[in-house]
This record gives sequence, C-alpha cells and structure tokens, in this order.
Amino acid sequence: MTEITRRKFIATATLATGFALAVQPIYAQVITTDAKGLVAGAVKIPVKDGEIPAYRAMPATGKNFPIVLVIQEIFGVHEHIQDVCRRFAKLGYVAIAPELFVRQGDVSKLSSVDEIRQVVAKVPDAQVLSDLDATTEWAVKSAQGNAGKLGITGFCWGGRITWLYSAHNPKVKAGVAWYGRLVGDATELTPKHPVDIASTLKVPILGLYGGQDTGIPLDTVEQMRSRLASSSSKSEIIVYPDAPHAFFADYRPSYREKEALDGWQRLQAWFKRHGV
Repeated sequence: MTEITRRKFIATATLATGFALAVQPIYAQVITTDAKGLVAGAVKIPVKDGEIPAYRAMPATGKNFPIVLVIQEIFGVHEHIQDVCRRFAKLGYVAIAPELFVRQGDVSKLSSVDEIRQVVAKVPDAQVLSDLDATTEWAVKSAQGNAGKLGITGFCWGGRITWLYSAHNPKVKAGVAWYGRLVGDATELTPKHPVDIASTLKVPILGLYGGQDTGIPLDTVEQMRSRLASSSSKSEIIVYPDAPHAFFADYRPSYREKEALDGWQRLQAWFKRHGV
C-alpha cells in the first residue's frame, strides 16, 4: 500500500460496532458494562501517517487518570474490547484501545478466522509499537491521562504485544498479558517475540495462561518463566490448569468464569502494587 493510499484509507477508517462477524453467535452470558458516569466512545489518534480509530472510556469527572492501553485480540477493537475499556473506566482509569490492524484491513467484517489471520500476519510489530507510543501521548494530552501511571493489558494477539511494548517503552509501570503467544520465528515484520526480550525485561508483567490452551504449549510458557527469572522485572506467570485459550472472552464458549474473575482480580491487584 503506497503512503498516499494508506493515508487516505486510515483517514476514513471507523471503529467496529457490535461484535466481530467471525465470533457470531455470541455466548448468552456475555458481560455488558454500561457507560453511566463515563465518557466513552470512538476517538481518532494522530499517528505518523494520519489518524487511526480507537475506543476511549474514562470517568466523566476528575482528571489525571491512570492510563491503561487495552490491546485487541485478532478480532479487532470490537464490542468485547470496548466493554473491557468501560470496565477499566468504572475503576477510575482512562482506557484506550487503538485499532492496530486498520491499515491492513477491517477484520470485524471478515467471517472466518483464516481470513482474519491473513490480515493480522501483515501487521508489522514496529507499526504497532509506534501506534501505541502515539496512543500514550494522546492519552496524556487529550484524555487527562497521567503519564506517570501507565499500564497495559492485552488478550491473545494483544497478550504478545503486551510483553513487547513493555520492553519497548520503559515508562510502562506494569502489564498483564492474557494468553499471548511467547515464541515464534524471527521475520522482517516480527523480529522478536516475548521469549527473546524476557531476560532483559524491566517492567513487571503478569502473564495469565491456560493449561488447556492448544495454541500455546505449556513448554513455551515454562521457557518464558525460566528466562524471566534472570530479569530484574519481577514478572510472574500464572497457569490455570483447566482453562483453554481465550478463557476471559465472555462472549465465546471458551469463557471460564472462575478463572476469568480470578485473573481480573489479579490484574487489579498487580496494577495497584506497581503504581498504575
């Protein structure tokens, strides 16, 4: 995609409404968080080559809010990720989820996971890290965020990015990675993976993984845990023995209420412990 075409495309891009097409039908016990007492909705984040859409939720009153970057699954910033932002806002955070695939395509309109994976595979890590830098800057300048209280959390694809961004930006106080892939081949678009940055990581990350996750083998989780032991980050990894992949995704059959609630409580405690 040429630079001019890219600029034109992302300038007209919009945020997803509802749930991504590929995740239908929605699980009956889906959690819905209202926006009462919040400022919540779509915003535009200025980035190097234009603007990208994002979802922002924050308390309607107050200022100097701690910031949480909420990083999407492969399904984009659809209703589930937006709801997670509102949950954070109810806790007093300004939570922002930028649409990080927007230059490569609108995954919310694709009906199959295989189609979505083809789009996501074209997303460069360098682009993602740059967009998150821009999002953080916007949170401070335009959303009354406190630059000294920056946290990040992400799910699946976003779990991997949580590790990488925390290594990239030393201003991150703490992160929580939900079942993000830890190992992989080095490519031009994905030169490093979490296991590659583990030993030099300085930011404390809490990793939450499922023992029944068929996509993230437990030996890779243990490999990550071993490398983290030599870092100064004081990161921790929790494995829920009976949980599958996407156990926090309350709109999918993979949801496990017990583990999801425990992980959410651990996230809050982790952020508070580390000053977010």
